[in-house]
Amino acid sequence: MVQDTVLKNDWIVACRSTDLQDQPKQIVIMGERIVLFRNDEGVHAFKDLCIHRGAALSLGCVRDGKLVCPYHGWEYESTGACVKIPQLPEDQAIPGKARALSYGCTERYGFIWVNLGNNQPEMFPLPEFGEPGFRNVIWGPQSVHAKPPRVVENFLDVGHLAVVHEGYLGVAEHREIGDYRVHRTETSIYSDEIAVFQPDPDGSGQAKHVYYTYEILRPLSVKFTKRDRETGHLMSILLTVAPTEEGKTVAYGVLSFNYETGTTDEEIVEFQNMIFAQDKPIVENQKPEDLPLDLQMELSLKCDRVSIAYRQYLQELGVTLGTA
Repeated sequence: MVQDTVLKNDWIVACRSTDLQDQPKQIVIMGERIVLFRNDEGVHAFKDLCIHRGAALSLGCVRDGKLVCPYHGWEYESTGACVKIPQLPEDQAIPGKARALSYGCTERYGFIWVNLGNNQPEMFPLPEFGEPGFRNVIWGPQSVHAKPPRVVENFLDVGHLAVVHEGYLGVAEHREIGDYRVHRTETSIYSDEIAVFQPDPDGSGQAKHVYYTYEILRPLSVKFTKRDRETGHLMSILLTVAPTEEGKTVAYGVLSFNYETGTTDEEIVEFQNMIFAQDKPIVENQKPEDLPLDLQMELSLKCDRVSIAYRQYLQELGVTLGTA
């Protein structure tokens, strides 16, 4: 899994910021076991392996800002260099080879992200996060036994809202999707606004059309913005996913609102969990499991323009994990 160069060189979500406190945390990204830890300098990611005898560094602790191996007490600083080996006499130099393999690591949008390629790519923008007037709710993690591109494409699929999520995100009497276009610039891929009829889009109890704009931010990160033309209310959801083990994906999100929802963060997360649970059996049983990038392999409609653009984007980039 880790051989997908495109994904290896991008930022991949690791966990929520709140999941990493004083103790090291083990995660798995693209089949690679990684340890995260936090100190006064920020967040850090190492291969979860002590070079001495292969112990999992995540079983250790953080002491005075150093990651301490649980087996022999070796201490690693933020760069990965080992700065203390208790078994060595004080006058003996620490071997230069004694260092942990470090990865790029950053904290943004309520999450910790890892860059396995250590090329420090630019992070995609999420203007709603931290902008005055917007409330942001962190969602996830949610695991699904499906390949990442299938999970992402399901999020970009406007046509299923009134079928899979009937009564919540659509109604049976309004399943038609009007024509729209997808636009590409040097830095973004986004759709026109797409009219979607929903039974209660804002908690007011009033059924009406709202307008979705979909954006493809990265191979594993996408977003939609829902706009109410009558009130000016905006709601957006960022979906970002992490390939963990073969055939398994973990999803996270940020839900942003510029209006009062009348619900708690916990209620918003509960609703999103319910929606994801409706999608889960669909994506877990799609065949082929790998997303076909050859557009002739599956029949597409005009309403699938965003999905088509996503497949073309993955093909242009050369993404191989979860694609066919």
